[in-house]
Amino acid sequence: MKHVRHFTPSLFLSLVHVCLVQANYAPYFFDNGARSTNGNMALLSLSEDTPVGTHVYTLNGTDPEGDPVTYDLTYEAGSRHYFSVDNHLGNVTLIEELDREKEDEIEVIVSISDGLSTVSEKVRILVMDANDESPEFINTPYIVEVPENTPSSSSIFKIEAIDKDTGSGGSITYFLQNIHANKFTIDRHSGVLRIKPGVTLDYEKSRTHFVVVVAKDGGGKLRGDNKVFSATTTVTINVEDVQDTPPMFIGTPYYGYVYEDTLAGSEVFTVVALDGDRGKPNSIHYCIVNGSEGSFEISNTTGAISVIKSPNQLKKEVYELKVKASEVSQEGDISEHTFAMVTIRVVDLNNHPPTFYGENGPQNRFELTMYEHPPEGEILRGLKITVNDSDQGANAKFNLRLIGPGGIFRVVPQTVLNEAQVTIIVENSAAIDYESFKVLTFKLLAIEVNTPEKFSSTADIVIRLLDTNDNVPKFSSDYYIARIPENSPGGSNVVAVTATDPDSGLWGEIKYSIYGTGADLFLIHPSTGIIYTQPWAVLDAEVNSKYNFYVKAEDTDGKYSLAEVFITVLDVNDHSPEFNENIQEKTMIIGSPVKIEAIDQDAEEPNNIVDYSIMQADPANVFDIDQSTGEIKLKSYIRSLDIIHNITNNKDCIWSLVVQAKDRGSPSFSTTAVLKIDITEETLHKGPMAAFLMQTKDNPMKALGVLAGVMGIMVLITIVISTAMFWRNKRSNKVMPVRRIIKKRQMPPSRSVRMEWLKFKRPSNAAEKFVVEEDVKSLHNENSNNNVQVVPMPPAAPLPPPAPTLAPQGNAPGWQVPTVSGSLTPKHIIKPPKKKGHGSTHNALVSELKMRFEKRNATFREPHI
Repeated sequence: MKHVRHFTPSLFLSLVHVCLVQANYAPYFFDNGARSTNGNMALLSLSEDTPVGTHVYTLNGTDPEGDPVTYDLTYEAGSRHYFSVDNHLGNVTLIEELDREKEDEIEVIVSISDGLSTVSEKVRILVMDANDESPEFINTPYIVEVPENTPSSSSIFKIEAIDKDTGSGGSITYFLQNIHANKFTIDRHSGVLRIKPGVTLDYEKSRTHFVVVVAKDGGGKLRGDNKVFSATTTVTINVEDVQDTPPMFIGTPYYGYVYEDTLAGSEVFTVVALDGDRGKPNSIHYCIVNGSEGSFEISNTTGAISVIKSPNQLKKEVYELKVKASEVSQEGDISEHTFAMVTIRVVDLNNHPPTFYGENGPQNRFELTMYEHPPEGEILRGLKITVNDSDQGANAKFNLRLIGPGGIFRVVPQTVLNEAQVTIIVENSAAIDYESFKVLTFKLLAIEVNTPEKFSSTADIVIRLLDTNDNVPKFSSDYYIARIPENSPGGSNVVAVTATDPDSGLWGEIKYSIYGTGADLFLIHPSTGIIYTQPWAVLDAEVNSKYNFYVKAEDTDGKYSLAEVFITVLDVNDHSPEFNENIQEKTMIIGSPVKIEAIDQDAEEPNNIVDYSIMQADPANVFDIDQSTGEIKLKSYIRSLDIIHNITNNKDCIWSLVVQAKDRGSPSFSTTAVLKIDITEETLHKGPMAAFLMQTKDNPMKALGVLAGVMGIMVLITIVISTAMFWRNKRSNKVMPVRRIIKKRQMPPSRSVRMEWLKFKRPSNAAEKFVVEEDVKSLHNENSNNNVQVVPMPPAAPLPPPAPTLAPQGNAPGWQVPTVSGSLTPKHIIKPPKKKGHGSTHNALVSELKMRFEKRNATFREPHI
């Protein structure tokens, strides 16, 4: 029973715990169907034109225990967040604009939580289409070449446009503007362009046709309204010439006159015929078929008709000549031909001036509208001009001339007998320029040739020009130079380029673009030509201060020109001067300056020019600094340590200065550093070893390395010499005295030397280990103030290694150590007692130098080796 009483409470607690754990059920969403506006967002669909901020759905669920629930929306990594949710109410709001053409399905993870359990479901929201896209023509511009003999109703081109919308909004129909004014039709569904039934093309009448095509979608809903979008493009149709037109005479009817004073063989009249196919014209061959009765002949190539008899031999008053003009191909074959009648009269009176006629009778003003730059040799067919002189014979012979801008047109015929059809032919196509002259005005003059009266008459010729796309956009400069500060934000304007196209209408509209390796950080407005930086661009003159690229100006017909843009990034003072260390230690020998240096990373002056100054020193009247070089030196009156000791009680002569480096930019930046200066006097001995010791005083490892190298060289030389003597003695089978002497050589002095060198390497007592030889005379100066200024001697060359010598005699323990600077001889050094609180290397050096001044006579008497 005791066991039962012990087990029952434990079992009861376990059962209660299991019941409590099982009572916590997970929350869940309501599934309200596909068209519901609340639940778990399953099968939700939204139109792409739904405004941002719209409440699109309400997440709804419950917890079996009745605990309050919260809602949340999460997305997969890299997905755009289109919705936000009120965690307590479950209201889902659109926060990002939808675009079905970019993303037509959105995956969202919806979750519901009761605080202990969280249930998540992945749902897909379908983005429904709205009619928000316009049709776009592809593969533009459209230029079609069509032979003039293409049958009517033939398809000549297929135009294609696309619309990214679906349904009726993505369906496209085509139609032409001004359908009644052109010769073409278009299939409204396929976009196939055809020649109208019953219509033919004629190169001789019109060589170019411009057709404006409209593409329209089927319409659809956009933000509640029914929208229909359309786009237009221009199709240029060039008609190609074929050999399908016979030659034709120009200037008909032909009237020639033979005067009674005309000489036999004189030219009476000239007929002119041209190949009707002006694209590839053939040459013309002339002949008289009948009617001359042996009195006239014609030039086969020029068409000039001459009388071969004298006028008094002519039997008739009027001759009717039938003239034939035939085309001659390039192979020399005569093909198509035509005929003209030439009436030649024999007259002798002059009582009528030349008179110009139009289609309705006499006329003195003729007008014509035409495109600029017609082909050279083209006839102005719109001018119907006839000139007539009613006299007979030579009295009816007159010349035709155009008075106005020269070299543009020529008139045919230039000489007329009685009557002729006047033809004006293009001679200089380049001069017929709409941008130069919109209207050309000429005077057509007819003046008799051989009459005393010189009767004449004039007619005004007015030609109005129509524009074509004959100009290329031209920049105002071949290159543009711009400057921009490096701290300019993204999207800053840099420079505006300007190009002009004198053509009118669409041909004069210019679109700008840029390209090239240097254009990555820049954009250009396609209409205004303003070049600006990319929104994300960060310019840095220290990284790259020069950019260049090309800018292109292009009209709607694809004609373009280029200019080069050079951009300089201007430096801005955005770097502070920087010392290599914030706390620096330097040793100053009285009379010699020390130098500090700070570097400014800016690219240009004055931003990277550094000025130096002393910000703090105590006392302040001890140091001077060169503002530009950073050299720090003592005031001119401080020439010894004694003067420094009179200024301050700081006997160790270590000073701390706060120095500042400040650039000259605007605004200016500065940096400070602490400089610790150890002040010493110059060494008494000016030899190269002393100079070396002072130079390496602050870097004992450098001195140790140099001296170790010298000792290594000495050991190597000694080994080489010993080896040579060994082999020499071996060959001679003799034991040389010098060899025995070498064996008896005492080594303790050498070990002592090595120990002294090692002691020299200690950084704290660098100046205490050697006494440098000094000429006694050089230790005296006129003022006896112990501040001796000695000019240092240049370093001596290394001494050769010592030759083997006999063992030292007597008690002289002499030794020498060759170095780079010369030989150093050890002295009997009396070390001064160390002072408490002044145990530094520099204080020891100063104390030793002072004591050596006091003991210089005793030192001079010591023996030297």
